[in-house]
Amino acid sequence: MAATVYGAGEYRFRVEPGWGRGPGGVPAFGLVSMVACDARDRVYVFQRAPEPLVLVFDPDGRLAGRWGAGAFRHPHGIWIAPDQTVYCTDRETHTVTQWTLEGAPLRTWGTPDRAGAPGQPFNEPARAIVAPGGDLFVADGYGQRRVHRFAPDGALLRSWGEPGVGPGQFGWPVHSVALDARGRVLIVDRENGRVQHFTPDGAFLGEWGGLDAPNDLFLAPDGTIYLAEGGGRITIMTPDGDILARWGERGDAPGQFAASPHACWVDSRGDLYVGEVIAPDRFQKFVRV
Repeated sequence: MAATVYGAGEYRFRVEPGWGRGPGGVPAFGLVSMVACDARDRVYVFQRAPEPLVLVFDPDGRLAGRWGAGAFRHPHGIWIAPDQTVYCTDRETHTVTQWTLEGAPLRTWGTPDRAGAPGQPFNEPARAIVAPGGDLFVADGYGQRRVHRFAPDGALLRSWGEPGVGPGQFGWPVHSVALDARGRVLIVDRENGRVQHFTPDGAFLGEWGGLDAPNDLFLAPDGTIYLAEGGGRITIMTPDGDILARWGERGDAPGQFAASPHACWVDSRGDLYVGEVIAPDRFQKFVRV
């Protein structure tokens, strides 16, 4: 029987059952928070439980390394910058940290184990990225409804956001952040079912609404946007918000979503990785066809 194809048009995928597991991989994944790929298409899985750490896989699913044991308590976001350094957020330590691909620590933002004052960095940050000019943007996150922008020297330049449903307001949590080729800061506003768009200084530009508990987004080099929606689906959109492909079916079979899609990343080959949270061992690779 032919394998099921997911998606539509130019964005069609087949799931690779058991990727990363078994001989050469891991017996099973724990609770996966987020995922990122480096320039060699190695896959960095940020695992929350049973042991908080980063698992590194070759594209074929062989375990290539692991790092960060003892450094994290509640892993959340992971992002790999063009300079091939890794940015991680930890909700429990209230920090953003930068690492080499091999797991050597480079820098920390925030005061470890101490939440920021109301409106100030950080209170359970969810995701951090770096703009081409070196500014750091942080979705912050679970303990407050804020976005922060830092200069390359670490100075806080701007913060915006408050609880609510209007433009520039956020539900719980402010879950992810990305910067697109148009210079828009895209903020995943999960509870309000939308992705809001801002200037780098926090001025509201617009939004994509009607989403099903969006958790994460990935921007492909051609500008295509991949969304992991916690309601149980993947959505692929143009930079203008037009839907190119969408799929999602509840279940625990390969290709289905049993828990809540929480993370997505696309490698240089166009293959898509999706991590689910809430339930363990929910991590899948969708191969572009």
